[in-house]
Amino acid sequence: MRLGGYVKAPYDGPEQWAREASRLGFRATPSPIDYRADESTVAAYREAASKADIVIAEVGAWGNPLSQDDAVRKEAIAYAQRQLELADRIDARVCVNITGSRSDQWDGPHPDNFSDDTFALIVDSVREIIDGAKPTRSYYALETMPWAIPDSADSYLRLIQAIDRPRMAVHFDPVNMINSPRTFYRNGDMIRDFVAKLGPYIRNGHAKDIALGSKLTVHLSETIPGTGQLDYATFLTELNKLDPDLTLIIEHLDREEDFVQAYAHIKGVADKLNVPI
Repeated sequence: MRLGGYVKAPYDGPEQWAREASRLGFRATPSPIDYRADESTVAAYREAASKADIVIAEVGAWGNPLSQDDAVRKEAIAYAQRQLELADRIDARVCVNITGSRSDQWDGPHPDNFSDDTFALIVDSVREIIDGAKPTRSYYALETMPWAIPDSADSYLRLIQAIDRPRMAVHFDPVNMINSPRTFYRNGDMIRDFVAKLGPYIRNGHAKDIALGSKLTVHLSETIPGTGQLDYATFLTELNKLDPDLTLIIEHLDREEDFVQAYAHIKGVADKLNVPI
């Protein structure tokens, strides 16, 4: 697999961006540009990544295709289509988004997030995004969430089967599926189950960590890799069974030194397992 993250140091153009990524040891990064970039800029970043042996892992399409505000929903779908088109042009492995939420908060909890009507709306919106963008190289993928579909391997597999599009893929974020102490303490089992059921579809993942607090009722907090209890040995072992170019992106960190710390932890676990990253 290819481990990477975000380039936080300033850079001036594609070549310097690629050098900064390589300096940190990254073999994968998210796209540094969005759909508004012209074709020459897209080509320049695509070529700089290729020369540096860096894979562009993902193009984010963050928005709410499930919004109850019709204008917001339509704009989110249009944005995802444009970002998926970019993913195709820049040779990203996936364009990724969450399914959305019926909440006023684009990624928030809502009682209707798990309803049959919402499931049908997810199927329709993902089909509209993929059919509108017509990707030929990249894929559209959904990030799992603790309070929205997909929230498990089974719900993800059911979605894939219902959407029924060959350019639908899987984004694997195990931390986002840890929504109870039972899953927290047995997250290695959850990871193995996810890969067993969805392995052929997985093209990209996110690397972070999670900690369980002791104050009632239940408090689960995202942390820097190595400071929580995600079973990285199982995570890396299972991903290593898949595509060697599968990308794993460290995320949600603001400082370069935090990326360095996270990278060192993950690489250290991988080295002990003889897993190439």
